[in-house]
Amino acid sequence: MTSLARRITALNHNLFMCARWLVFIIALMMLWEVLSRYFLEHPTSWAPEFATLIFGPFFLLGGPYLLHLGGHVAVDVLSARAQGRLATGLRLAGLVLAAAFGIILLWFSLPLVLQSYQYGETSYSAWNPVLWPAKAFLPLSALLLVLQAIADAIDIFAEEIHA
Repeated sequence: MTSLARRITALNHNLFMCARWLVFIIALMMLWEVLSRYFLEHPTSWAPEFATLIFGPFFLLGGPYLLHLGGHVAVDVLSARAQGRLATGLRLAGLVLAAAFGIILLWFSLPLVLQSYQYGETSYSAWNPVLWPAKAFLPLSALLLVLQAIADAIDIFAEEIHA
């Protein structure tokens, strides 16, 4: 089981490492848009919208690995002082809440992506891209969040067994 947990964490780590580069792509697109608009006097119809569409994956793919790192905002008044089994219990409770959030998000976002795909939903802008690929990152990241919560719980139980 711990090897499965390590593989899930490695997957989320690798996705995080790839997704972090999207911010540079966004910055370059916005730079190109500014140069095109103000210096070449020929603005793009796609750069601002494409930057918005790839900000979703940038933001969402970091969440599962951030859960593993413990980097989410937390009120840790109690957990900072907790020790032993109470600390372990609080960590597990946090993972259960994260998994519940991920399951709810997956449950409600997946039908929206499928509907977007079936209808061929577009943005109705001048560029008019298809939206389902960008929307698909929401249920994907929700699933990855649930898997990471399970992987971290497996690690906690493995630590307890070996302690």
